[in-house]
Amino acid sequence: MTASTLTGSLLVATPLLDEPPFRRSVVLLLDHDDDGALGVVINRAADLAVDRVLPDWSTAVDEPGVLFMGGPVGTDSALAVAEVLESTDPPGWRECFGRIGLVDLDVPAVLLEGAITRMRIFAGYAGWSSGQLEGEIAEGAWYVVESVPEDVFGHDPDTLWRRVLRRQNDQMAYVATYPDDPTQN
Repeated sequence: MTASTLTGSLLVATPLLDEPPFRRSVVLLLDHDDDGALGVVINRAADLAVDRVLPDWSTAVDEPGVLFMGGPVGTDSALAVAEVLESTDPPGWRECFGRIGLVDLDVPAVLLEGAITRMRIFAGYAGWSSGQLEGEIAEGAWYVVESVPEDVFGHDPDTLWRRVLRRQNDQMAYVATYPDDPTQN
């Protein structure tokens, strides 16, 4: 991550962003430059097993073995995010940052066997045009924090929003205690 790009960062929805589909979402930014940004919501597991829609890839994905709702754009298409072994550059994989990248699901899964350490498949994505994300951040809709691979591939996506906030070393850690419904507070 450089000063000019947020690629590899997490966008964590602030309490101000209280409308679906981004309420309490955590977005992994896969690409960010002057043209805009692309990411996937990593804490919205769907109730649809990968083996029902992409059976060739079902053994490559991590638990819970379901599709994730990656965002409101292009929900009829799938985007696979994977971590690969350090010394590999498998066919059909494009690095986004570090060992995290995108997998071309049209490539036969067998060609990536042994190279992928962890993988998730997302229906849809989140996208922003040039300057749009920066405007939303300035308005207070998103916190921008560093990601760790466990954020993307962890086994408990439902608690990710709170866990990411809780590990911050500033006032963001307090936001993790924000009630689900502030009117009931």
